[in-house]
Amino acid sequence: MKPITAILTFAVILLSLNRSAAQTASNQPGATLNHIAVYVSDLNRSAAFYETLLNLQKIEEPFKDGRHVWFSLGAAGQMHLISGAKSGVKYDKNEHLCFSVASITDFIAKLDQQKLSYINWEGTAKAPTIRVDGVKQIYFQDPDGHWLEVNDQKKFQ
Repeated sequence: MKPITAILTFAVILLSLNRSAAQTASNQPGATLNHIAVYVSDLNRSAAFYETLLNLQKIEEPFKDGRHVWFSLGAAGQMHLISGAKSGVKYDKNEHLCFSVASITDFIAKLDQQKLSYINWEGTAKAPTIRVDGVKQIYFQDPDGHWLEVNDQKKFQ
């Protein structure tokens, strides 16, 4: 075989292997969310906050080390609270966890009853943002200052 023919043959084989690998990779299912970990300064206070306010269900915590509380997020996975964070950290609202509820009006009443403040995206107190798709959303912070969004989106588009 002439050197140029060997090089061309080798190049064709590499291209076909590369194309085959790319096709295999694109046929693979996407990753799914397993859990979210939230670092908190007071585990009991934060666990009570999420359990009471968002009605999250505690699930078995396998480490049994007193540093974790696990919650089910249904089909979305789990949320793990982990103790040990320093207090006073400032978080940006752009980095937030979002939960959907059946009624934003009922949820706002619960916040008002517990005297928890909330804002819309622009920062106006006690006013939801109404997105262009009609979904209403509010923002507030957990005991450590992590931002949370709650909205009334019924399903993903």
